[in-house]
Amino acid sequence: MQTAWDQTYLVWGLPLFGSALVAAIPILLLLFLLGVKRKPAWLAALVGLAATILLAIAAYRLSFVHTLSSAAYGAAFGLFPITWIIYWAIVLYRITVETGNFEIIKQSVGRITSDMRLQVLLIAFAFGAFLEGGAGFGTPVAVASAMMTGLGFSALDASAICLLANTAPVAFGAIGIPVITLAGITGLPLDRLSADVGRVCAPVSFLVPAYLIAAAAGRRAVVEIWPAVLVCGATFASVQFFVSNFVGAPLTDILSSLLALAALIVLLRFWRPRGDVESEQRSTRVSLRALRNAADVTHSSPLPSASNTATMLQHERAPQLRTREVIVAWMPYILLVLFVLAWGYKPVQQFLNGATAAFHWPWLHNEIRRMPPVVVKPSAYAATFTLNWLSAAGTSCMFAALVSAAFLRMKAHAIIRLLASVARQLFLPTLTVTAVLAMAFVMNYCGATGTLGLAFAATGALFPFFSSMLGWLGVFLTGSDTSANALFGNLQVVTAQKLGFAPTLMAAANSAGGVMGKMISLQTIAVAAAATGLTVPEQATLFRFTLRHSIFLAAVIGIEVFVYAYVFHVQ
Repeated sequence: MQTAWDQTYLVWGLPLFGSALVAAIPILLLLFLLGVKRKPAWLAALVGLAATILLAIAAYRLSFVHTLSSAAYGAAFGLFPITWIIYWAIVLYRITVETGNFEIIKQSVGRITSDMRLQVLLIAFAFGAFLEGGAGFGTPVAVASAMMTGLGFSALDASAICLLANTAPVAFGAIGIPVITLAGITGLPLDRLSADVGRVCAPVSFLVPAYLIAAAAGRRAVVEIWPAVLVCGATFASVQFFVSNFVGAPLTDILSSLLALAALIVLLRFWRPRGDVESEQRSTRVSLRALRNAADVTHSSPLPSASNTATMLQHERAPQLRTREVIVAWMPYILLVLFVLAWGYKPVQQFLNGATAAFHWPWLHNEIRRMPPVVVKPSAYAATFTLNWLSAAGTSCMFAALVSAAFLRMKAHAIIRLLASVARQLFLPTLTVTAVLAMAFVMNYCGATGTLGLAFAATGALFPFFSSMLGWLGVFLTGSDTSANALFGNLQVVTAQKLGFAPTLMAAANSAGGVMGKMISLQTIAVAAAATGLTVPEQATLFRFTLRHSIFLAAVIGIEVFVYAYVFHVQ
C-alpha cells in the first residue's frame, strides 16, 4: 500500500504570512491578468493553472503525478456537472430565440405597463432574474438592457438599471450552478448550502426593488409606487427563501422571478400609480439624474428619444398577442420547471440514481493527508468522481430542451445545427471553467488553500464580514459567482473550521457577497455596452456609478453574515 503524502502549510521555511503570499501567487496573477491587463478570461485561467501547477510542485513538493491528477479531477468536475448544466440551459434559451418565441416573451412582458418605473421592476428586476435563472452568464444584462432601450430608456440608464438589478438572482443563476459548484468544491451538502445562501440573499432581495427604484427614480418614486415595490420584493424574497430551503438550488431563480412577475401583473389589474403618463415620465426624468450628474459625458434623456419614440409607437401599433401565443412562447420554461421538479422528487431521483457511476479518482483518492491545524487530526483526502448522468440537474434541462424543440416543431437538422452552434459558442467559456476548477482543485490538494485559510484566520472575530467581501472581490475580478466559488469556496470552509464558525454559512457568504461584485465586473459591463452601444466614456461613467452601490451592498451582506454568526449563532 502506498504511503500517503502529508500536506504542509509553510513553504520554503517562511512564516505563515510569507507562505500565504506565495500560496496566493496564482490567484493574484489570475486577477492581475483579468483586472489590470484586461486579458481574456480563458487565457488568464490557463496562465493561473500553469502557475498553480508550478506552485504545487516547487513550493509544496506535491508529486508531479498527484498534481496532474488533481488538475484532471478539477477539470472533469468542470465538464460534469458544471458545463453540462450550462450547455443545456443555453440550448433551451437558444430554442426560444431560434423559433421566434423569445420575441413574444419580451413583448408579453414589455406591454404590461407604460410607466417607466414599473418597467424597471418588471423587466430589469423580475424578467432579468428569470433570464439569470434560466441562462445566466451575462444573458439578463444583455437582453433586459436592450429591451429597456427599445422602451425609451437611454443606453446608459438602461445599462445602469440592469446591472443594479442583476444582484438578487446571481447566486442561483443558470439553474443553480454557482451553488452546485460551491458544493462540489467544498464537499458540503448541497441542500445545506442552498438553504444558507437563500437565508443570506432573501433579506437583501426583499430590499433590492426599493433600492433599485430609489437609485433610478429617487426616493419619492418609491413612495409613489410602494405597492408594486412591496409586492415585487416580498414575493421574490419569500419564494427565494422557500425554494432554496425546501426545494433546491436549480429552481430558486426560475420560480422566484416567475411568481414575482405574476404578482406584479395581478397587482396592475387592480392598481395603478396616481397621476397621468406625463407625471410618470416627469418622475422618471428626475429619475437617473444622479447617474447623469456623475457622467462627464452627454447622453440621451431617460425619456424617449426620437428614434426610441418611433420604436415605441411601432411597438404599440403591433397586433395584440393572443393568449395561446404567449403560452406557447413560455412553454420551454414551463417544461423546465416541470422537469426540474420531477427530478427533485425523491422516488424519481432514486430511480434515476440507479444509472449513477462513481469511482475513486486514480493517483489521488486517499493518497494525500490533510494535517493539523487545518483539521483536528490527520485525515485522508478523498477524491471520488460521481457520474450521475441521468439524475443530474443538467439532464433535466436537456429533456426540457428536447421536448421543447419537439413541441415547437423544430426540424431535426435545425436542432443539430443549434446544438453544434451552442457547442462552438461555449468552447472558450468551457475552457475557462475547466481551467479555474483545475486550478482550485490543485490548490486544495497541495495545501495552498490550507495556508491561505490559516492566514485569513488572523482576521479572527471579523472574518464573517471579510468572508463576504472576499466573494465580492472574486466576482468583481472574474465576472462569475461560479468562478469565485471555485477559487475561494474551500478557503472559506478551512478558515471557518479554524475559527469555529459554521462552514456552510461562510461558504454561503462567499456566494452571497459575490453577487454584489457582478455589477462592476469588467465582463458584465462589456456585455451591457455591447447590448446598448455604450461609448468608452459612458462605460467609465457606468463603472463609477455602480461601484459605490456595489461596495455598499457588499457591506450590507457582510454585516448580515456577521449578525447570523454572532446573534443567531448559525451552525
